[in-house]
Amino acid sequence: MFSKIVIFSGLVAIVLSAPTQEPVAIVSQDSDIHPDGTFQWGYESADGTKQEQNGAPKPVDDEIAEVVQGSVSWTDPEGGKHELRYIADENGFQPQGADVPVAPEIPAQIVRALEWNAAHPEQEEKEQ
Repeated sequence: MFSKIVIFSGLVAIVLSAPTQEPVAIVSQDSDIHPDGTFQWGYESADGTKQEQNGAPKPVDDEIAEVVQGSVSWTDPEGGKHELRYIADENGFQPQGADVPVAPEIPAQIVRALEWNAAHPEQEEKEQ
């Protein structure tokens, strides 16, 4: 019986020590959806987080694609400001912002090798 009380007390201590986070109030919010497929929405919260997005259908070949663009900004727990802008269309998701990683440059030796390969394609051997 004593071990059950110790285990129960331990569980209560764990639950009570868990950090609690107050909900963040939404200070503004809007949303417009139109019958032609266009839309826009956005919100801003009391902690400074802000997000906006709009979209519209776009004919691509024989299909209709949705073109969506928007932005989001927030402040991290250390006080750093972040902003991300994006567009998503027939070319995929294209984010832009200081926090988006950038691929390293291709080394010059590899560029030269690719150029040489393009200028000197392999000749297929003919079977006899």
